[in-house]
Formats: sequence, C-alpha cells, structure tokens
Amino acid sequence: MPAAEQITGVVLAGGRGSRMGGVDKGLQNHQGMALALYTLLRLGPQVAHVMINANRNIGAYEAFGVPVWPDSVDDFAGPLAGVLVGLEHCETPLLLSVPCDTPNFPADLATRLAAALHSEAADLAYAVTLEDGRTQSHPVFCLMKSALSESLVAFLHGGGRKIDHWFDQHKSVAVRFPDATAFFNANTAAELAQLQAPHAPAA
Repeated sequence: MPAAEQITGVVLAGGRGSRMGGVDKGLQNHQGMALALYTLLRLGPQVAHVMINANRNIGAYEAFGVPVWPDSVDDFAGPLAGVLVGLEHCETPLLLSVPCDTPNFPADLATRLAAALHSEAADLAYAVTLEDGRTQSHPVFCLMKSALSESLVAFLHGGGRKIDHWFDQHKSVAVRFPDATAFFNANTAAELAQLQAPHAPAA
C-alpha cells in the first residue's frame, strides 16, 4: 500500500467564494486561525509534502510557510484547475486534494484512500458518505496518480469542468467514510458560523 512518503497534498483555496459574498474563503477565521491554515495543519501529518492553490492574497497564503501556486488555466475553472496545479507541481507518485472549507475531514483520509487505490488498482480514489440513506460523493477529497496530469490538461482545455466527468475517463474507486459530519463544508457565512458552534464536529 502507498505510504505517506509517496503522497503530496494540495489545499484548494483558489475559488471565488461567491456563496460567501466573494470573500477569500481560505482566509476566514476558524478556531483562531485562517481556515486554509487549519486545513493545512490537518493534512500535513497525512502526507510527505503540502502546497496551496490560491488565486488571491498570495502573500497571506505564503505566510503559512508552504509553496503557493495560482491556477495555470484562466477564468477560475473550478476545483479541477486547482487539482491540475497540484499535479503540475507534484514530485511524488500520488497527489491528495482537499478543499480549504472542510477543516474537520478524517485524520485517516490519506491512509484509507491509499488502501483502496492499491487494492482496486485504480487511478484515483475519492470519499463518499451515507447521508439519509443516500450516498453522497465528496470528489474533491481525492487521491490520484500524478501521471494523470496530461489527461486533466486535455480535459480542461477541451472545456471540461465537472469533476465526475473527468473521473469517468479513469478507473476510480469510491471509499466510504462512516462520519458524514467530518465532511461538513462552509460554503456560506452561516455555514462558517455553524463550524464555530459548540456542537460542530470536533477536530
């Protein structure tokens, strides 16, 4: 099974934050620090190297002490643009992507995705949960082979944007995680406030 030494992690903080009033979501406060920094600190122990994808306030992100890379494709092409940045700068066999707005993701995310990737001989593995009897996909929580870079370039330059459509081009495996609350994400100011509440999922 792939070890942490074979995985680079990328925190995706390059979005417009449109549902949060256009603010830079990764720099919003969570537990006394920037949301993206909290996410970075949770990701770090699971991988060998970390980086951030951001398109605004680059200096603020660089202050976290890890490499920061903006999208290499124009027009805020969504999370896949950030994934591509990660693949382009990844020097390990595998890349793990996580969004900056879901700070309580599982501490064993990388381990479980790597185990499934290996056992299924897949190109990529992503998280799913069971919520109200239905399977909910969390495709941005994805462990993928760094060799997929050329495929993603072609997909994006061909106008593709939907992450599941790109997944369909490769052998992918869905990995179920038992705690759906670990994937609660803050898309709006109200959801960010909910993350701060006493009943919010514990880190």
